[in-house]
Amino acid sequence: MKFSLRSRLFAVLLTISLFAAGILIYRTATPPAQPYRFETIELGEIHQTVSANGTLNPVSLISVGTQVSGTVRKIHVDFNSQVEKGQLLLELDDAMLAAQQRQSSANVLSAAANLELAGANEARMRDLFAQEFVSRQELDTAVQTKKTAAAQLQAARATADKDKANLSYAMIRSPVSGVVVDRSVDVGQTVAASLQTPTLFKIAQDLSKMQIDANFAEADIGNIRIGQIAHFNVDAFPSRSFEGRVRQIRLNPTNQQNVVTYDVVIDVDNPGQILMPGMTAYVSIAVAERNNVLSLPNAALRFKPANPDAKSTTPNGGSKAKSGGESAGFSGKVYVLRDGNLVSVSVTLGITDNRRTEIIDSSLKAGDEVIVGEVLENGTGASPSPMRMRMF
Repeated sequence: MKFSLRSRLFAVLLTISLFAAGILIYRTATPPAQPYRFETIELGEIHQTVSANGTLNPVSLISVGTQVSGTVRKIHVDFNSQVEKGQLLLELDDAMLAAQQRQSSANVLSAAANLELAGANEARMRDLFAQEFVSRQELDTAVQTKKTAAAQLQAARATADKDKANLSYAMIRSPVSGVVVDRSVDVGQTVAASLQTPTLFKIAQDLSKMQIDANFAEADIGNIRIGQIAHFNVDAFPSRSFEGRVRQIRLNPTNQQNVVTYDVVIDVDNPGQILMPGMTAYVSIAVAERNNVLSLPNAALRFKPANPDAKSTTPNGGSKAKSGGESAGFSGKVYVLRDGNLVSVSVTLGITDNRRTEIIDSSLKAGDEVIVGEVLENGTGASPSPMRMRMF
């Protein structure tokens, strides 16, 4: 029994010793974990885009107003009504306008009667002057009276025409064919056209053709050209992407809090009319594209090592800078591990898609790994300090 207990203790101690030796051998044989996170240099495509928010608007939006004042008597259309050119939209109370028009017509009759009398007097004076019963001055006065009566008749007719037109303006008709997108008045409301023309309706001519007015920053406007394809999304259809084309870059800048933007007009087809006026559009325009080029992650350009004493190398026969008027790029620096040492590598960079950046010239090649961050003690990666890169 005593011998059996010693054997068991010896077996336990032997097992513990072997386990400890195994752990020691494993730790010795396994290399320590790298303190950095890496990503790979890739060969592929890079698409640089510029983005902005905009508003969907009809290409042609007509504001229908009134040239005369009055009370709204009847409204014939409402929101979303389809209207034709010349269709009656609204009627104003025309009692005062009709009375004014009748008064003007009466003034025309009175002026015509005065002209008739002046003509008869002139003819009588000519007969008397021929018989030398009146002087030349009396004849000239009769002639002048007739001319004045003729002018007064013309003025009366012009006033009558104006009052007739004002009476017709009490009937508001559509100047174009389209759809009513806004109605600003109700029955019984008084509209006054004394200072400015009030807007009664807004009519979109064709909602199958729309446009986006997008405000792009001055730093991006130099890359935008007429005819470029623009892609955009709207909140109403988050899973769908729509396409348009740049039609106009307006020269009138907008300055808000020292931020200068320019209105870029983008034509949009809307055959199903699912896009509505006023929707917010999130626009993206591809301004540059590179195929079959080396690229590195932007995180590698933002990485700064805690130990700045790293060896450095310069480009030596990497990808050559583009010619033919394209940008020669700008310089940057990334870090790699070579023979266990931290080495900084200078790179000449091109366009970026905000995730990866084109390498124009460098000693790096496809498949090389660059450092994008450090590994913390808990095993997570330390994010590099945020920095917005501006492409020149």
